[in-house]
Amino acid sequence: MAVDFTQEIKDLRATMDSVRGVTDLDALARQIAELEQQASVPNLWDDPDKAQQVTSALSRANSERDRVLSMDSRIDDLETLVEMATEESDQDTMDEAERDLAKLKKDVGELEVRTLLSGEYDEREAVVTIRAGAGGVDAADFAEMLMRMYLRWAERHGYPTKVMDTSYAEEAGLKSATFEVNVPYAFGHLSVEGGTHRLVRISPFDNQGRRQTSFAAVEVIPLIESDDSIEIPENEIKVDVFRSSGPGGQSVNTTDSAVRMTHIPTGIVVSMQNEKSQIQNRAAALRVLQSRLLLLRKAEEAATKKEMAGDVKASWGDQMRSYVLNPYQMVKDLRTDYETGNPSAVFDGDIDGFIEAGIRWQIGQRKSAAAV
Repeated sequence: MAVDFTQEIKDLRATMDSVRGVTDLDALARQIAELEQQASVPNLWDDPDKAQQVTSALSRANSERDRVLSMDSRIDDLETLVEMATEESDQDTMDEAERDLAKLKKDVGELEVRTLLSGEYDEREAVVTIRAGAGGVDAADFAEMLMRMYLRWAERHGYPTKVMDTSYAEEAGLKSATFEVNVPYAFGHLSVEGGTHRLVRISPFDNQGRRQTSFAAVEVIPLIESDDSIEIPENEIKVDVFRSSGPGGQSVNTTDSAVRMTHIPTGIVVSMQNEKSQIQNRAAALRVLQSRLLLLRKAEEAATKKEMAGDVKASWGDQMRSYVLNPYQMVKDLRTDYETGNPSAVFDGDIDGFIEAGIRWQIGQRKSAAAV
């Protein structure tokens, strides 16, 4: 079926009109001008923390503006390419235009989703923790599969990541793992991945070849920033040090560099062992603990508002996604009904469709809650 380029380009322009309306390029331009003025102050780097905040904010603002403007330019280029192909009856050029259209639709769709991320912490980097649940060794193996899935997703997009802690299971897989995704809006995207994940497959660890159901929990929190007002009194923290564990490596198990930090009032426990020194692990653990307390505080505030508003049905449920490898092949999100028949691609990091559907679902839930 021939592509209706006229309609497709019209739809792309309409989407970009709504994106520009949300983005407010004029306000963004004023913000960039103000940040550039701050960045040009001669003694800016006398305060490295403030300098980092200014330069990072300027970089994000420029990227946001350039992303919108470049998309408009690409739509114009596509329209010109289609006109050339039509005038010259050039099928090769028309095929090129179809490929450009497919890529452009994908990128515009991702930009549209980005504009939906307007939560208080959506712009933050993310801390992801995965824990094996019920299912024994299969659950530990599943936790490791999920960790690889998210790291591959980040790699596909060129997002830097940093593994902060890994606790290996005795036979195979992971008891738990914590890693950061260090890019703006990582929390906004990955927050929809939080919840209980379920795997159904023929267990590779069962010598009778029986089908096994296992579970893993994914927690996503926003990374704390230096200007967040989360202070933890010393007497509320218990710190234990121990030797790093894992499959081995140079000097990995020879010093008491790993840190386990417990917040006594809430019982929240954070472990860090992948940095080289105890001081670095302690700092990383404190930052993650602060992030979890920040999210806990916001959750308590939200629960109070929900109680005042009445019973709003906006829960994620016990299981948010099923990965089925036997007796058929399917991955399905139980909140959005988004599904695919290619689990191999999903476990290799192809989860953008699930994330986009999750974000749209989450926005719908927020609107429903606000309307009550």
